[in-house]
Amino acid sequence: MNIKESKVQAAKAAMREIRDGMVLGLGTGSTVEYFASMLGSEVKKGLKIKVVPTSHHSIQMAMRYGLELLPTELVDSIDIIVDGADEVDPQLNMIKGRGAALAREKVVASMASRRIYIVSYDKLVNKLCSTKPIPIEVLPFAYRFVMKKLEELKGRPELREAGRFKDGPLVTDNGNFIVDAHFEPLDNPWEMESKIKGIPGVVEVGLFCGMADVVYVGKPDGVEVLKKIK
Repeated sequence: MNIKESKVQAAKAAMREIRDGMVLGLGTGSTVEYFASMLGSEVKKGLKIKVVPTSHHSIQMAMRYGLELLPTELVDSIDIIVDGADEVDPQLNMIKGRGAALAREKVVASMASRRIYIVSYDKLVNKLCSTKPIPIEVLPFAYRFVMKKLEELKGRPELREAGRFKDGPLVTDNGNFIVDAHFEPLDNPWEMESKIKGIPGVVEVGLFCGMADVVYVGKPDGVEVLKKIK
C-alpha cells in the first residue's frame, strides 16, 4: 500500500464515526481532502451535516464537495473534528501546522467533544521533532524576537517563505508569520509547548499535546486505531 492509499484508508475509518445532524470540525491537509470528498458523496445521498472550517483550504474543500459551512463565530460547541497531523508519538501528542492553519485548528479542536486525527503510517514517530520542525504562528513585528528566544531554547528557527508564487514570508489566514523551529527529538513535548507559548509574540504553537481522542493510521495491513489512554 502506498502513502496515498494509506491516507484513503484512514479517511474511510473516520467516516464510520459520522452521524446525521452532526456539527463537524473540518481540518486541513491532503488526508482530510480524501475525507471531505467521501463526506460530500454521503451528503449527496442525504446525509445532513454542517462543517466548521479550520482554514481557507477547508472552506474551499467544503465548497468543492457541497458541504454546508458554519462560521466558528456562530458555534458554541462541535460534535467532532476530523483533522490530519504531521507527526504522532506513542502518547498521541502531535505536531501540526505544515498547512499554516495551526491556530484555528487548535481553537476548533478545543471546541469539539470528540477529536479524531487521520494519518498515513509514515507520520508515526517515537518522539516528536524526529522528522519535522515545530510550526509556530507569530506576530509579524515580533518574529525576530521570537526566533532569538527559540535559539535560547536550543532550537534552530527558520522563517517560512511563501513559496514560488510569491516573494517574502508566508502569511497565515490570520495575517501572521510562521516560524519553523527545528529541535532534537523531544523527551517532553508538553514542557516545550508551554515554554514556546510563553514567548511574547507567539500566537500559537504547532504542538498538540493530549488533544487526540483517537488516531486512525492507514497502514499496509489495514488501519491501526490508536486511542487516548484515560
